[in-house]
Amino acid sequence: MLRTPETKEKSSDKKTISIAIIEDFKLTRVGLRCALNTNDDMHVIIEAENATDGLRQMERNQPDVVLMDLGLPGMNGIEATIKVKSMLPATKVIALTSHDREEEVVAALSSGASAYCLKDIDPDKLANVVRDVAEGVCWIDPMVAQLALNSFPKVENIGFLPKKNQGEGRVPLTEREYEVLKHLVSGKSNTEIAKELIVSVHTAKAHVCSILQKMCVNDRVQAAVKAVKEGMV
Repeated sequence: MLRTPETKEKSSDKKTISIAIIEDFKLTRVGLRCALNTNDDMHVIIEAENATDGLRQMERNQPDVVLMDLGLPGMNGIEATIKVKSMLPATKVIALTSHDREEEVVAALSSGASAYCLKDIDPDKLANVVRDVAEGVCWIDPMVAQLALNSFPKVENIGFLPKKNQGEGRVPLTEREYEVLKHLVSGKSNTEIAKELIVSVHTAKAHVCSILQKMCVNDRVQAAVKAVKEGMV
């Protein structure tokens, strides 16, 4: 096919997401790099086995997204995430954790990461999370939410039930918003929520925005954490 200047310009419109991987296990690190580099719109530019080296490399080459292992030796991933967000506010962090570290998950939820994933996440799902996070979307793995839920004491749902069961006090969510919140805590995107509730993506997004406003939080991760922490789900 003849490559005209217009064709060339269109092909360069697609932005490549630059990625840093901070992971102390080489096999995991290599596996993540290989899996992500199979996507045409992604390129791993930094690999480090500890936070100190990773931060040093990020000062020279600022990535769009960082995959951060939380269980790093020395400076752990939670401390490193806080430093990344301080040093490079525009860089997004995806926190990677294991099934058996509830206390780590709870501590990580306030570190400033945009997404929280378990390490056994499907590679294709991880690629989609990277794309979403690069565009400013926050995401939390359903199992991470469950780990956080397990670590908090059970509390009554008072104050967060649909309006018909709600007494005076806090501003209640509507029944539909309460449904959306449960899907949000399960890690579903607006598109997935729309499919579950048989509504348009625009309507699902509007419900999410209303929930964030009523809960006085800034993003989906904060909403999910607050919902789990305060027994809303």
